[in-house]
Amino acid sequence: MPTVILMDVSLSMARPVAVDGTEEYQRKHLAIHGLTMLLEHMATNYKLEFTALVAFSSLWELMVPFTRDYNTLQESLNNLEDYDKTCLESALGGVNSIVHQEWGASVPCQIVLVTDGSLGIGRGSLRHSLLTLNQRTESNRFPLPFPFPSKLYVMCMANAEELQNSDSLDCLEQLIELNNNEGQIFTIDGPLCLKNVQSMFGKLIDVAYTPFHAVLKCGHLASDVQVFPRPEPVILEEDTDPVPRTINTDLELVGFIEVADIASPPVLSRHLVLPIALNKEADEVGTGVTDDTEDDNSANQIAGKMPNFCVLLHGSLKVEGMVAIVHLGPDWFGMLYSQADSKKKSSLMMSLFEPGLDSVPWVGKLSYLGPISDAKENPYGEDDSKSPFPLQPKSKRSYAQNVTVWIKPSGLQTDVQKILRNARKLPEKTPTFYKELNRLRKAALAFGFLELLKGVADMLDRECTLLPDTAHPDAAFQLTHAAQQLKFASTGKPEHSVYDHNITPLQTDFSSSSSERL
Repeated sequence: MPTVILMDVSLSMARPVAVDGTEEYQRKHLAIHGLTMLLEHMATNYKLEFTALVAFSSLWELMVPFTRDYNTLQESLNNLEDYDKTCLESALGGVNSIVHQEWGASVPCQIVLVTDGSLGIGRGSLRHSLLTLNQRTESNRFPLPFPFPSKLYVMCMANAEELQNSDSLDCLEQLIELNNNEGQIFTIDGPLCLKNVQSMFGKLIDVAYTPFHAVLKCGHLASDVQVFPRPEPVILEEDTDPVPRTINTDLELVGFIEVADIASPPVLSRHLVLPIALNKEADEVGTGVTDDTEDDNSANQIAGKMPNFCVLLHGSLKVEGMVAIVHLGPDWFGMLYSQADSKKKSSLMMSLFEPGLDSVPWVGKLSYLGPISDAKENPYGEDDSKSPFPLQPKSKRSYAQNVTVWIKPSGLQTDVQKILRNARKLPEKTPTFYKELNRLRKAALAFGFLELLKGVADMLDRECTLLPDTAHPDAAFQLTHAAQQLKFASTGKPEHSVYDHNITPLQTDFSSSSSERL
């Protein structure tokens, strides 16, 4: 779950604070001290977290893009300069664009807003932004709620009494409400000092950055693991009395199933499963980093020589092509599997099914699954109805197939370029050309994107006019035929817009070997 640190660098953060009655600090210094504590904790216990640093006053600036290099974050944090007045709306809009560009709209993100509670003055102030919420249009809407799943944590360099006197607390609470009540406001208990700032950031760590440790069990084998990111509680809306469900710290494997049988089931979230060293000498491995490089290397060597069930399970699942079904809680299951990030690197992953026994529709009730040896007859025989446990149906489900999805303009551009590249290699690429053309046609009809069909048809007409004199005669016929069929589909008329219809190559006297094979 990526984190964005949104640091207020307005002039109000430069107000002095007497610390311990001797040395004078600014509120910005207290904030940097608290964030340093947070970054040190993440570098030790949450080092897989991607973190970005954004500074804001009347404008915002991305100081450090998403990274796992906590030294760079700390260095940039220490070099922040003071600027002008506070404008929180533009800063939240900046976070929106940064996260959307890097992660899209489906990845959950945590925003840590560090401010002194000053709302700014005049236009652009938070008070003015909240007062004009009902006067907004779609073009200048308020950034909250974020279009991606998020939690907003407001770290105030002020105590609750100071915020209440300035009416800042009500406005900050309204921010949390606008973010679908996802988040929390933290204030300093007592006077402003380093100790109380540490206590406030300690509460944030307890709420949002505590690592989830569990024990992975399979029979007599067990391994201490860390699940990253930490699984969030799940609330089922259909329950009469919704109660947040949390997964057990004892993750027990109840069986194994082939990848082909489980296919691609719907899941709530995906998590890395990392082994944790048990011996004292290798206590840092998998849970943090050490300050001494030599000690860190020796700890890794010791841990690498120790047998670990988590490593054994990962290698077995990868070689055998299977997944392990894991029991998460009452009537709640998930699966463990090997996922490759590249050709040489793979990781043990855990996906959480929706709570319930029917979370994988084509498998049936998970509680009915069992080994074949327990069956009176072979469940894969001719009479599947007498099988003691459910099996995947022979018909292929639509949601188990690859579908065309255009999330970013680059994806659509890539599909159009594939068609044009094959069009320039006709007639040798005739099968591939029509395959890509039909894939785009079906997607455009499914989305109602009829303008796309007209645009691609115009491109094919243009390619036809640009064919060289040495081009095969069949290329011009195929391009003209394909363009005409797309134009028919772009009209939206039922007789030309049949979804299951495929455009077939035009049979000509110049048919090449590739078209004959069709």
